[in-house]
Amino acid sequence: MKILNARIPQEYLALKINYCRQQLEKLPKVKLQIHNESGVPSMKLIVGDHRYRPGSEAGKEYYKIWLIRDPLERELQLCEAIWHSYYKGSPFPECEPHKVVRTLFTDTGKQVILNKEYFDSLKNDADTKHPKPLDYKFDGIYYRSAAEREIAMFYTEMGIPFKYEPEVMIRGVNGFIYPDFVPYFKEIDNCKFHEHFGIKNSANYLRITGIKYTNYSNAGLVPELDILFTHDVEGMPFDIRYLSSKLNTAIYSAVISTR
Repeated sequence: MKILNARIPQEYLALKINYCRQQLEKLPKVKLQIHNESGVPSMKLIVGDHRYRPGSEAGKEYYKIWLIRDPLERELQLCEAIWHSYYKGSPFPECEPHKVVRTLFTDTGKQVILNKEYFDSLKNDADTKHPKPLDYKFDGIYYRSAAEREIAMFYTEMGIPFKYEPEVMIRGVNGFIYPDFVPYFKEIDNCKFHEHFGIKNSANYLRITGIKYTNYSNAGLVPELDILFTHDVEGMPFDIRYLSSKLNTAIYSAVISTR
């Protein structure tokens, strides 16, 4: 909550609000009422002037809808509260949620859409070739640095699903690559790649960084739109606000350039 309140960019916040409103408009208005009947808790679903028990045929369907509506309503309430705390007026109408079609060329030359289906196909924490230190654990996963753990905490606090070091195959590279993060954004049905470089004035590390940059570009990914690069440079500690700003730019660029 602390990160979401302090670090969520204005355009992305507007997109989240508009997304929740858009999704809620598509669904029937269903409320869940819980009360006691002779000391026994009882639930009823309220739809307009009608009441349904969750166990009835209609009740089962409305309960499914309520399970979708409830988190959307909660997210909308939180995001609107943050918006009104920091900004005036309505969220930007140009931050309109829609499916953003961005693609990646795999090792076979096949072009895949970077959407939820692709995101769901990725295996989380898949790099078992390179041992990781046991110093930076978060939510059951060991990360390679304090900065990577901070990034994972940031995505989690923002409610952004992500895969850490998933197994990916791209054009021009033999075998698997393991990008540091692949976050998914439901508001635009699009996932992005995120590489974090722990640069410590190493010429070899900089060479590897350049190779990764080229490989991603050859696979059809546009830097700072489809793939984000952040750095942890010696003498310049990583600041999560840097990622927040870059993330906002990438999402906003995708939204306004694909309408």
